[in-house]
Amino acid sequence: MSSIWKTSIRAGEKWSGTVSKGRRIRFTAEEAGANLSIMLFNAKDLTERYNMPDSLKAQYTAHLTKGHTLMSDNGRVLASIVEDSLGWHDTISGYTTRALTDRKYGKTTYQELRNEWLRSGQENFAVELTRNGLGLRDLSPVVNLFSKVYVDDEGQMHYELGHCEAGASVVLRTEMDVLIVVSNTPNPLDPRTEYPAVPVGIEVSAAEPVTEDDYCLNFRSENRRAFENTWSYYQLLEL
Repeated sequence: MSSIWKTSIRAGEKWSGTVSKGRRIRFTAEEAGANLSIMLFNAKDLTERYNMPDSLKAQYTAHLTKGHTLMSDNGRVLASIVEDSLGWHDTISGYTTRALTDRKYGKTTYQELRNEWLRSGQENFAVELTRNGLGLRDLSPVVNLFSKVYVDDEGQMHYELGHCEAGASVVLRTEMDVLIVVSNTPNPLDPRTEYPAVPVGIEVSAAEPVTEDDYCLNFRSENRRAFENTWSYYQLLEL
């Protein structure tokens, strides 16, 4: 289907927007080594947002890929992953802070470098949340698209270099009207000492309706229950 809207988020940039249910959001790494941190909220009720523990627990996983859903803290599906060329997106590393960014890449300030200063995920999210009537208390877990982080037998977390190739893409299908907030800042566990500068494209198009044989719907029985909760929610809104 033709795109409704598209943009490119450059390294260090942030963005937020409301996307209605029944849309496909394609994220594309325009170069190798991308990381795009995202937060999701119910656009009609911003107190409802992506719940990392429930999403992982219900789907018996520590990372996300095709078939998985991003569940809310009310047991509903905010979005589903309907396409994925990578097979692994990080859910456990969080986002960078000012202190981590300064320590890892060298201290920079806006006053000195203007738009070339090195931004942190925490600062980017704080700005975009405020723009949408939220605040610091609404900082919450993120999904780091394009990054692979795994835990070894000793419990140590590892970032896998080379996981994301240029052109890699993942598609979310919105199952609810969502506020999406993104930050194109490094994964906190990325061992590279040079601040990554990888733009990520975002393209929104219409999605086909969910059918009974839908892959995400049938991925796990827990997914189906979350979809049913979502459908009930909208049936009541549309009375």
